[in-house]
Amino acid sequence: SGFSEVGEVELEHKIVDYAKSKGSRILGPNIFGVFSATSNFNSTFSATEIARGHVAILTQSGALGIAMIGKTAVNNIGLSAIVSIGNKADIDEADCLEYVVKSEMTKVILMYVEGIKGGERFIEALRAATRVKPVVVLKSGRSKRGAAAAASHTGSLAGADEITDAILKQCGALRAESLQEAFNWCKFLSNAPEPKGNRGVIVTNGGGIGVMATDACEKYGVELYDDQAVLKDVFAPATPEFGSLKNPIDITGGANSAAYDLALSAPAVSDKMDATMALYCETATFDSENLAPMIRNTYKKHMDTGTPVVYAIVGGSAVENAILTLSNENVPVFADPYDAISCMGALYRHHDFNKSRDDSVSESKIDLAAIEKVIDKALADGRTFLLANEGQDVMRAAGIMIPGAAIAKSIDDAVKCAEKIGYPVVMKVVSRDILHKSDAGGVALNIENKDEVVDAYEAIMRNCKAYKADAVIDGIEVCEMVKKGTEIIIGARKDPQMGPIVMAGMGGIYVEVMKDVAFRAAALNRGEALKMIAETRSYALLLGARGEDQKDIDVVIDSVIKASTIIRKVSRISDIEINPIVVYEKGKGVKAVDVRILITK
Repeated sequence: SGFSEVGEVELEHKIVDYAKSKGSRILGPNIFGVFSATSNFNSTFSATEIARGHVAILTQSGALGIAMIGKTAVNNIGLSAIVSIGNKADIDEADCLEYVVKSEMTKVILMYVEGIKGGERFIEALRAATRVKPVVVLKSGRSKRGAAAAASHTGSLAGADEITDAILKQCGALRAESLQEAFNWCKFLSNAPEPKGNRGVIVTNGGGIGVMATDACEKYGVELYDDQAVLKDVFAPATPEFGSLKNPIDITGGANSAAYDLALSAPAVSDKMDATMALYCETATFDSENLAPMIRNTYKKHMDTGTPVVYAIVGGSAVENAILTLSNENVPVFADPYDAISCMGALYRHHDFNKSRDDSVSESKIDLAAIEKVIDKALADGRTFLLANEGQDVMRAAGIMIPGAAIAKSIDDAVKCAEKIGYPVVMKVVSRDILHKSDAGGVALNIENKDEVVDAYEAIMRNCKAYKADAVIDGIEVCEMVKKGTEIIIGARKDPQMGPIVMAGMGGIYVEVMKDVAFRAAALNRGEALKMIAETRSYALLLGARGEDQKDIDVVIDSVIKASTIIRKVSRISDIEINPIVVYEKGKGVKAVDVRILITK
């Protein structure tokens, strides 16, 4: 410790530079060591003996990492590797991912991260890892205070959590909400077979716990099979007449171990079921001494046929003893149905993601040379942003439709521009000192004639001078008043942690209030762009709400891909915001009404 986490960045740089000059790499500083089961190497100062197994842990926190070693031992989770990453002065999480994923001994990777370094490399490494193994991520710094604590802890900025969360999902990682959930998933995933399909079934002896489990299935994305003919065929022999053959299957509180064994063996040996969620509430009619043997027996049958199964058993000391005994045998048994089905949901998310994954990247043909010329001019003028007309030039180069527009330097110019474009028009201030035009009173809408042009010009100049007396006014933009449509926002930026990202959602003046937007890494394809848009509540408006026609979603996707191409290909553009971009009926396209672009040298 005592390096970048307390501001000693230069000392870290010197160590890394020296190591590289000698052909070496640096792990850390601010770490507690590494462990490798395959190399029989342990340099950690853990107080707990490390059991060998199939989970690799990568942790940015030292104290938490050491505690995790102890917790894995308590949870009977064996480790294939543990790497303390620390400050990442040289070797980072992407390097570590690329290393541990190669191990045949490793079946699941667990990461604890606070801040992410080298976002594009990390995304590439994470995508490669999740193709072959589940990657469980604990990412702290969700809240403002948590982010501040992370910064002081490891010298890392936590970044916007919404962006991190979206990109983890985009890469196929499984983000856990707590340490216990992460350990539950790791233990289950390192032993569970791959599901063959999505025909899940709940077997229970109580209606209440069955309802809880059904809710949990919806929360965690586990589909329940509902073909009544098949369910009756499979479970009728094990279900009394007063039970229920609807999923959840209720074999009633009168079921003993033999009845349970029969009911739980049925989906294991049937080719019509793909996953079983077994629930048990302690009753006086159940022979409790046979609880653990029954679960052990039915678990073996599921493993023999490659059928995933989880158990949730609730009750007193006999149940608690069974949980302890079976957990030590790596049987996935829990005291809460939500914990059990959370594990099944993680398995299905990993399986379903890889079954349909598409890591290809879509690109649009854009005139990069034209965009670079616009940036050259702005930088030569000493600006770090583009003026409105320059932003429109970028949109033209990208092939995104914009309203007809011209820049007026005087009232007479404004009148001529308006008459050439055709009424009604919109007038907006063009100023290097005013980025948010509406806040400055620098926008006038629905101008119908010459007199209104004159009044609007004078009002905009007056308002902007009152807003910022020393503002340089480059002119007034006169542009076509676009017809009404659905207003959305499309944005892109180079995130300091995750690299180039794109964003889309509800646009217009309420974008900051509603915050109905979704994010992705900019390296995405059309399918992923559609998924991003569909995550927002405002997607319903694009589909055609309250009898309206469906909007031109294909062109919205085109526009997202164009924005993603610009932010990835044009190194000197740091931020793009198109708001609003007005979307019309299917086949009629979009128009980018207002564009803000920030640039760097």
